[in-house]
Amino acid sequence: MKKIALVTGGTRGIGAGISKALRENGYLVAANYHKDHEAAEKYHNETGIPVFSWDVSDYESCQKGIEKVYEELGGTVDVLVNNARITRDSMLHKMDPAAWNIVISTNLTSVFNMCRLIVPTMRDKKFGRIINISSVNGVKGQVGQANYSAAKAGTLGFTKALAQESANKGITVNAIAPGYISTDMTEVIRDDIKEKIIAGIPMGKFGTVEEIANTVLFLANDKSSFVTGITLNVNGGQYF
Repeated sequence: MKKIALVTGGTRGIGAGISKALRENGYLVAANYHKDHEAAEKYHNETGIPVFSWDVSDYESCQKGIEKVYEELGGTVDVLVNNARITRDSMLHKMDPAAWNIVISTNLTSVFNMCRLIVPTMRDKKFGRIINISSVNGVKGQVGQANYSAAKAGTLGFTKALAQESANKGITVNAIAPGYISTDMTEVIRDDIKEKIIAGIPMGKFGTVEEIANTVLFLANDKSSFVTGITLNVNGGQYF
C-alpha cells in the first residue's frame, strides 16, 4: 500500500517541487494551499496531484482540511512536510504588529497545528516522517526579517523537541534549512543584490527546487529511520 504524504504550501515554489518528487517516488500526495486557487488548479491539472485549500495558521481549518485529505486519499498521513511560509519584510523599528503576527502564525504556529493533529495517528501506527522546512535565515538571521527569522528558528527548536518526544514511536522529525533557491520569490530580487548574495555562496549559485526535494526524499525514506532531530543545511556551503 502506498504511503500518504501531505505537503503544506505544496502547489508553488519549493513545495510544488517536493509534492512532485514524492508523487514520482510512489507516494500518494496531498498538496495544501490557501488562497491562490488559480495556481493550485493549474498545478493539479499539470501533475494530477490532489490539492486541498485551508489556512494552516488556523487550527480548526487544519482539522477540517486534514479530515478531507483522509477521506479522499483513504488513509492517514505517513509523511508530513511543513513547508507553508510567507514573508512580510521590514526593519523591526518600522514593522507593523500585523506583519509580525501573520508571519509567526503562518510559518511557525502552522507547524504546531499540523503536527498536533497528525502526530497522534502516527503514534498509533508507530510510523511517521515529519520534515519541517526552515531557512538559512532561521539559522543566521537576516536584516529586515526579524519575524521570518524568528519563525524559522522556532521551527528548528520545535523539531528537536518533537524528535525527542517521538523517537520511541517510530516517528522521525527533521528540518531542512534551504539557502537561496531559484523560485518565484528569488526571481524578483534585483540583479545587483543577487550578485552580492551569490558572492557569499561558496558554490557560486542559487540552489534548485529539485535539490531540496531530493533531501526531503532522503528524510522520508524508510531507510532513514535512525536520523532524527537534525537540521540539514542545504545552502551551497554557507557556514555561520
